[in-house]
Amino acid sequence: MRRFTRREALGLAAIGLAGCSSASVRSTDTESPTPMATTPTYDTSLTHDATTWDGYDPEWTAPTTNPEGSYEIEVLVENLEIPWDISFAANGEAFLTERTGRVLRLAEGEVVDAAEPRGAIDAGSVPPGSDESSWFVQGGEGGTMGVAVHPEYPDPPLVYVYYTVTVDGERRNRLAYFDASADDPGRHTKTLLETPASNIHNGGRITFGPANYLWVTTGDSGAKALAADSGSLAGKVLRLTPEGDPAPDNPGFAASEVYTMGHRNPQGIDWLPDATPVIDEHGPGPDEVNRLTAGGDYGWPDAREPEEYPDTDYQRPVASSAVEATVWAPSGSVFYTGAVDALAGRYLVGTLASQRVKAFTLTRDAEVPPLGETGSRHDADWLDDELTVTSHDLLTETLGRVRHLEQGPDGALYAITSNRDGRADGEFPLKRDDVLVRITA
Repeated sequence: MRRFTRREALGLAAIGLAGCSSASVRSTDTESPTPMATTPTYDTSLTHDATTWDGYDPEWTAPTTNPEGSYEIEVLVENLEIPWDISFAANGEAFLTERTGRVLRLAEGEVVDAAEPRGAIDAGSVPPGSDESSWFVQGGEGGTMGVAVHPEYPDPPLVYVYYTVTVDGERRNRLAYFDASADDPGRHTKTLLETPASNIHNGGRITFGPANYLWVTTGDSGAKALAADSGSLAGKVLRLTPEGDPAPDNPGFAASEVYTMGHRNPQGIDWLPDATPVIDEHGPGPDEVNRLTAGGDYGWPDAREPEEYPDTDYQRPVASSAVEATVWAPSGSVFYTGAVDALAGRYLVGTLASQRVKAFTLTRDAEVPPLGETGSRHDADWLDDELTVTSHDLLTETLGRVRHLEQGPDGALYAITSNRDGRADGEFPLKRDDVLVRITA
């Protein structure tokens, strides 16, 4: 068990996280003899009908209010080591990844090691409070990244993880699930898929969508041409069954796992209430928010600047940082529907370089919110005109590099930071970094 302060334990207890059916322990030292891995044999099948999703609302409307205001930050866990993703189960348990090669489980006010994925690289980190600055820690942008619990967890007790490994001297990103109820979950695992990896542009977000398919965002792994290659899994959004097979009604690219192509480094995905998927992705230069359509080509590497989209068939972004003449470096995101009224009904994105939360209000055919002091309207004629998007800056320089935002089963908004990756600016990383926090009004 990892050591945390009493304050942290109390903070976690306030989440109301549930207990687990059995304890998990850290896997043994990698220098010791390694027992053979075993494959979990649970039934992973699910129904695939988005209209039965609890959040389904084809008549949804966007808020018309301005989200700018005062928000409270409650620190729940300190001194995490570059956390990357968090996934809540319906029973209240949560799983959190650290890029250094660990999956943590949060339950009953405790944080324990749940698993160390087999072969995962240690991405490294700078110490809490360090003024060390490096564009890359030793693992670059790779490491243990996305995590998602099976939608019916704990029956089956499966947790999906996306992480970087080295195979025959070459980096790969691996998608696998492990049995969280096993004595050593890291050795009760099944590899579902591998994709190209590099020191940069690994994508890495995984999550189950409204129709219970598993979605995976992949980066171009630093090889731009792969994003435009319909037979490559790099620079794509994938849609899979819970066993890692292509979703049966995928659009028919050369690589059948692919739902959309032409992406550079997407790290956030969630769904509007009508089950439309929305992603955000890194530049270079303009960062983007995109509305996904099956079979769409989003233009990378040929199109990213405003003048590069007209007279092409590429899908256009609904929002672009070019409108604001700034850089976001967007990462994990959530279409928030919870208890913080001022944020409900908006696509919330954690940003890295700009060290803030971006709130995107995606309006269909109704009144748009006022701009206020930080608002921008993304309505240029070269953007996707299906939605009118208004963005606002929140919590600027409050948390540092915001890696991901997630809605908990209690309706609260949670965030994790990545201030120990060597790229934080200003006063970050603090001596308490990295942190898991709860955001309230």
